[in-house]
Amino acid sequence: MKPGANNERVRRMTFATVYPLYVNKVERKGRTKEELHTIIHWLTGYTEKGLQKVLDTKVDFETFFAKAPRMHANVTMITGLIPLHGTGPAATA
Repeated sequence: MKPGANNERVRRMTFATVYPLYVNKVERKGRTKEELHTIIHWLTGYTEKGLQKVLDTKVDFETFFAKAPRMHANVTMITGLIPLHGTGPAATA
């Protein structure tokens, strides 16, 4: 696999496809969907209505972040990996 190919694959995945996996993961860890939404709102500025539109229109991750109403000012301080669907590290945050 070419360097960066995995990142490209993740950028093209729809947020709506991965969202249920996020919900399942937070619930397995004793958290709620509402808490997940709080984090998404904090990070991206999406409202509930905006988040639902993103899910309904099946935008990809690249568009999800590019069109975010207001990315949090400290987003560059977030480091680490985002595991997707039990496949290990899929993208850097």
